[in-house]
Amino acid sequence: MKVEMNLDNDSNNLVQAPTNGDSEKLSPSTLSSLLGSKDRDYLLCSTAAAAETDQVKISDLEGKVIGIYFSANWYPPCRNFNRVLIGVYEQLKSNGSNFEIVFVSSDEDLDAFNSYRENMPWLSIPFSDLETKKALNRKYDVESIPCLVILQPDNTKDDDTYYDGVELIYRYGVDAFPFTKEKLDELRREEKRKHDSQTVTNLLTNPERDYLLDQTITRKVPVDSLKGKTVGLYLSAQWCMPCVEFTPKLISIYQKIKQALQEKGGGEDFEIVFVSNDRDQSSFESYFGTMPWLALPFRDPTARTLAKYFDVQWIPCLIIIGPDGKTVTKQGRNLINLYQENAYPFTDAKVESLEKEMEEAAKSLPRSEYHAGHRHLLTLVSEGSGGGPFICCDCDEQGSGWAYQCLECGYEVHPRCIRAVTPQSSIEDRIQLDLSRQLRDVSHESFSADMATSPIPARNHADEASSKFPFFFYKKKKERMSLEKKKRIHVKFYVMKLLNNVWGLKTATVYIE
Repeated sequence: MKVEMNLDNDSNNLVQAPTNGDSEKLSPSTLSSLLGSKDRDYLLCSTAAAAETDQVKISDLEGKVIGIYFSANWYPPCRNFNRVLIGVYEQLKSNGSNFEIVFVSSDEDLDAFNSYRENMPWLSIPFSDLETKKALNRKYDVESIPCLVILQPDNTKDDDTYYDGVELIYRYGVDAFPFTKEKLDELRREEKRKHDSQTVTNLLTNPERDYLLDQTITRKVPVDSLKGKTVGLYLSAQWCMPCVEFTPKLISIYQKIKQALQEKGGGEDFEIVFVSNDRDQSSFESYFGTMPWLALPFRDPTARTLAKYFDVQWIPCLIIIGPDGKTVTKQGRNLINLYQENAYPFTDAKVESLEKEMEEAAKSLPRSEYHAGHRHLLTLVSEGSGGGPFICCDCDEQGSGWAYQCLECGYEVHPRCIRAVTPQSSIEDRIQLDLSRQLRDVSHESFSADMATSPIPARNHADEASSKFPFFFYKKKKERMSLEKKKRIHVKFYVMKLLNNVWGLKTATVYIE
């Protein structure tokens, strides 16, 4: 169970973990049954050697706020979050906060476990205790990693016992402690107050700077010149492949919107501000040099503030600010992919109008087609008939609503991406497509998995940046997947040595319970 926090809704947006039976105080006996076993009443300390002889009694955790941390060394988002969590944990411990974390490993072997926890300053359940790890995963219904479940020492209220600690740490950092409902309600109210008083000026300026950079990087443009305009905040980086692929499309759409507004007249205008997540000044200048809009100076502290303020966890990300300075949507990238320049001005009313147009257009589409990029028959589906948010297997961009879907293997494409062919020509085109686009991989066998959002976190380091990961857990969120409980992962196996396979590409659908 996982719910996005909605700042425009005063309802309780906090994520509550499932509970099994009545809540109870975390007494030594309760902690022992939760974190220990009949043969073990201790947890492993953090040591450079990761020796299992360094132990802490589970009973010593009585009276503390406990974070049960489900993570794995092999999954980059876990490693990214791990760095953030270490910073928060050490700051809380230095402040004398009554907080402890217990690591529950999903690593592949003991060596990976020991390597991962070498840098962890908290406690761990021994890698060999599979039963306790399985029991904790079942108890807290862990469906994605990283996952941080918060336990209060006086566990007497069902509505403030467990929270989604990963989102809270990313969103609020140390300010989220002690993770009680009262504290998080206070933070949410303060956050809403800031959003209600938001202007483009207080978003993009700081006490030392009231300007942006133009394409020359030397000329300063006053932030106040953006007042009254629709503004896109583009969080991106040159090392991020999804960013590099999306930027040319955004440039094209930006220019079309600017031209349309100029022809329309009336003073309406659109601007984009690049918020860099690049590694160094030269990368920033090289990347920004391809863009026709404005930018924050490289490593300006406002960039980090914006990422936290808008809870940006993935890049590329396009946040749309309206002429009144208020946030229109954080889904600008998705809307560009879906509707191109027609998405402007990105408002709910505009999106609703476009969705109605899409519904009307779908009435004239063929119910099924063979596509040049796939060997099976594709069926036209809507969100109400098995469709929903997806990644187009042809253009690799997000889609929503209507799609052509393979009912055999889950392959999906935008209706606009369909290249209708006969079954035989579909196979022939497939061979050519694989040779030109897919077999460029150096390895004989590579794997890719399409995700509903870019898998490169805004907090990632360049040496770990990768747009595709071989194995992962999907979060159970309706807006990300079209199935309810079973998460479909399109895994393409590019195997050059399988010459007896006519198209050289196998598509598998993997289901995770």
